[in-house]
Amino acid sequence: MPNPYAEAGVDTAAGDLAVELMKSAVAATHNASVFGGVGGFAGLYDVSFLKDFSRPLLATSTDGVGTKVAIAQAIDKHDTIGLDLVGMVVDDIVVVGAKPLFMTDYIACGRVVPERIADIVAGIARGCSATGTALVGGETAEHPGLLGPDDYDVAGAAVGAVEESAVLGASRVVDGDVVVAIASSGLHSNGYSLVRHVLSSRGVAVTDSLPEFGGLVGEALLEPTRLYTSPLLSVIDAHPGAVHSLSHVTGGGIAANLARVLPVGSWVEVDRATWEPLPVFRVLADMSGTPIEDTEGTWNLGIGMFAVVDAAAAPAIVEALGTAGLASWLVGAVSMSARDLEGFEQGAKGVDGGAVRLVGAYAG
Repeated sequence: MPNPYAEAGVDTAAGDLAVELMKSAVAATHNASVFGGVGGFAGLYDVSFLKDFSRPLLATSTDGVGTKVAIAQAIDKHDTIGLDLVGMVVDDIVVVGAKPLFMTDYIACGRVVPERIADIVAGIARGCSATGTALVGGETAEHPGLLGPDDYDVAGAAVGAVEESAVLGASRVVDGDVVVAIASSGLHSNGYSLVRHVLSSRGVAVTDSLPEFGGLVGEALLEPTRLYTSPLLSVIDAHPGAVHSLSHVTGGGIAANLARVLPVGSWVEVDRATWEPLPVFRVLADMSGTPIEDTEGTWNLGIGMFAVVDAAAAPAIVEALGTAGLASWLVGAVSMSARDLEGFEQGAKGVDGGAVRLVGAYAG
């Protein structure tokens, strides 16, 4: 019997196969708090444990991975983009000190290719498992005519919980706190429109193989976003009260994201000499003919997170992060003293925060 929906370009059978292919990966993220299995209209999560909180707060975050998906589509590699999605969403949850509970995802595509969708969701599931987050639901929507047959975009949302008295943020930061930078794995998922512009202007395709990128350009650019949630939660638990605020270095770059988690009236000078930007940033800056300092508002240049911590606890925190596989180092200190703040970035994204500027020259 003819299927009018299929004739219109929507293949529900392919969607069902995609669900079958991803079911085991999704189920692997579930814990005892997940109520029911895969495939319901809504995911259910048991939050009985919140009764033990004095004042439980829910934290929520939503995001996508931007035009990094264009790189994945161009080289037909889709098994890491889901890790990027978890990094962008769940690592915003930990910034306020919350433990992530569950996540949902949304994939819009021009045509459902079951194996491709399963690859994307498997990456999301790996990220969820690494961060202790249950993947409780999702949606794959086929949009023929709106998106090309091989085009797709991904988005997600997560929910976490934190005791009100344990919320991290600018209000906890005091004069003399130090700023710890935590290394990124690469570009993460921000600034890819600039990346693609730079490559296009030089006539470089992501399918090219270049020694500067260590091989295939696209594969180098798809280096997955580093996941910080589990190590940071461990550090917070092991050093009660020592971590005062966290900043996820995403859109807006280095100074703006740090300024968001500092109190009004404070300032920090971030010393560039304390680290060497990852090679991918040097290569792209050289290709663009732009001083690398001019990209600080777009790319993370090797810093994926900042932790503003009690100065006395900083050495132990740096050591703990290193043990967890996260290189970290001191980049500056918080001051509340009066000074001229010309040239500083002050607050960002609607937040009246502190003031930050980068000083000196990069190592290397």
